[in-house]
Amino acid sequence: MGAWNGAVCVASRAMLISGRSVWNANQFRQQWVKGQGMDQTWAKLMEKQGYNTYMTGKWHVDAPADKVFQHTTHVRPGMPGDAWDHEKMVNVFKNYDPAVTPLADIMPVGYNRPLDEQDTSWSPTDPKFKGYWAGGKHWSEVLKDDALKFIETTENDPKPFFMYLAFNAPHDPRQAPKEFLDKYDVNEISLPESWQEAYPYMDEMGNGPDLRDEALAPFPRTEYATKKHIQEYYAIITHLDEQIGQILTALEDKGKMDNTYVIFTADHGLAMGKHGLIGKQSLYDHSIRAPFIVLGPEVPKGKRISEDIYIQDAMATSLQLAQVPTPDYIEFNSVMGMIRGTQTKGPYPAIYGGYIDLQRMIRKDGFKLIVYPGSERVLLFDMKNDPEEMNDVSNHPEHKDKTIKMFKALIELQHEMNDVLDLKPLYQKLKEAA
Repeated sequence: MGAWNGAVCVASRAMLISGRSVWNANQFRQQWVKGQGMDQTWAKLMEKQGYNTYMTGKWHVDAPADKVFQHTTHVRPGMPGDAWDHEKMVNVFKNYDPAVTPLADIMPVGYNRPLDEQDTSWSPTDPKFKGYWAGGKHWSEVLKDDALKFIETTENDPKPFFMYLAFNAPHDPRQAPKEFLDKYDVNEISLPESWQEAYPYMDEMGNGPDLRDEALAPFPRTEYATKKHIQEYYAIITHLDEQIGQILTALEDKGKMDNTYVIFTADHGLAMGKHGLIGKQSLYDHSIRAPFIVLGPEVPKGKRISEDIYIQDAMATSLQLAQVPTPDYIEFNSVMGMIRGTQTKGPYPAIYGGYIDLQRMIRKDGFKLIVYPGSERVLLFDMKNDPEEMNDVSNHPEHKDKTIKMFKALIELQHEMNDVLDLKPLYQKLKEAA
């Protein structure tokens, strides 16, 4: 749905834990800062229903994890350790003057790379860079071990359990053991169809060289650098998959899978070269869409559902499965009706997206409208015929009415989402121009 700051994962997880949409979650999290509101969190609602609650891995919200879950292990920060001095990267632009110092000269290790095929300044497999290797074992493996230990404790416990397993992977720095990196030959990796050396609107959408995620790769983008980042992305995901496989095997071995539901999702997607972008701070599908997989009793194997949902529907889904009365403040919906076939349509006539005050989006009826308010730029994509979002049709005569209708629907959706950014003057200007 978006974010109120550059760390999209913070907003996404706050929505997931609180059940509130983006701007409402931003308001509600102020209670967490004051040490209040923990009783309205996902885990506490499960606990009230008699569930034994457990969490390990990435947390990155304002509520203390140990005040939300009964049991916690290895609560991790938003991104892995001082792998490459990312705090220095965050501060690099505070006193940066491009007229005095070339940007490349002040980049910490791990950023602005690889400059070419001879650039060996960084290795995703070398533990000396810490990050996922901090502590001696890859964080994904530590989390898997934590999960296996907790599953052991449930064997003779009559209480049902709720596990929140939050892998940091595939967040950067994208590190994995060499055997996983070697699975992907960089020379055989294809560039995304929408790849380009520089996204033309990157500054007006807040995705320029001074955004940490985008500073990972050189500007302008090169084919080789993009392929290296994709290679490392594939490697850390494949390593992650292996850890998840071991967790599922443990549940099966303990006889737990007959009455256990697993919901697998992520807090956002990543561009990884699409549109010349690397990170998550856009409203293109590569950044707003994430996996959403449900496994469990009465879930048809291999069934695919194309209806649009939000990833935060995971919370509402689990509450329904656990027969927890859904509080009025929960703004998301269970997907079990669609899975079981009792519901044919999704609960959302349109999908909303907002990033700070720099981007707004609506996805509706097979089209997507993106607005960059600062530059008054409006883009319209036909998602059926242009799934890679490469052809803006907002100015095509046959789509003028669609653009205006979509913009009007976006403003209406803003009201529902308590979004105070005023797009009405731009909408009116667009109508008059048509």
